[in-house]
Amino acid sequence: MKFLGIDLGWQSQPSGACCLVRQGAGLQLADLSRLATVEQVLNWVDAQVLPEEPAIIAVDAPTLIANPSGMRLADRLTHKYFGRYHAGSYPANLSRPFAQQTVNFGRSLESRGFVHAPEITPQQPGRYQIEVFPHPAIVQLFGLPQILKYKKGTVAARRLELLRYRQYISEVLPTLEPNVKWSENAVPLPEIPQTGLAMKAVEDQLDSLICAYVAAHWWYWGRERNWVLGADSPEVCRIEGYIVVPALVR
Repeated sequence: MKFLGIDLGWQSQPSGACCLVRQGAGLQLADLSRLATVEQVLNWVDAQVLPEEPAIIAVDAPTLIANPSGMRLADRLTHKYFGRYHAGSYPANLSRPFAQQTVNFGRSLESRGFVHAPEITPQQPGRYQIEVFPHPAIVQLFGLPQILKYKKGTVAARRLELLRYRQYISEVLPTLEPNVKWSENAVPLPEIPQTGLAMKAVEDQLDSLICAYVAAHWWYWGRERNWVLGADSPEVCRIEGYIVVPALVR
């Protein structure tokens, strides 16, 4: 089973892409990339996952949008539960300039057999896709009092937060279930650079790794240790959108 994470560039920006592979009871980092276009991301998906091969793809982007204006229920719920951690999501609706690209991306995954999975039977092979959001995920997985603020501020401040982010990934993910195993055969985590432009590239990659881990966590545990932010009905979630967030780890 493979677990792909995609930090999708919503409006033609580069995207982070990560592939975790199940190795025994754990996970190994098999690929960590940054891709310039959506076409390249889809080509990367095709290269990572062969036709009919089981995998789950977690995308940081609103791939299901039904509301013409305002905010999706899933987005409102991030503010309700994670606003105090500064982890509320950006509002998505069909009037936003990114909407067509993100929705079309989800449809492109569907055409490859990756069905939306707001409900899942844990540890059953299949081809699935889910929407995720790294900020609340890292608050939950790492037990943080607020998000890591690596996206805004001075270059020096952002670099310190990225260093913390990398350290949490390196030290905490191996202690969770399923765990990530950092072995000699695994792709190494990138070092944190000194310049803002280079840091943005690493930021995208680390976010995609968290997306991939949330995919694995959802597949492994289902609703036992994950929340689904959205409508109570999976059928409605598949129309209006939803966000999978790991349950609090303490």
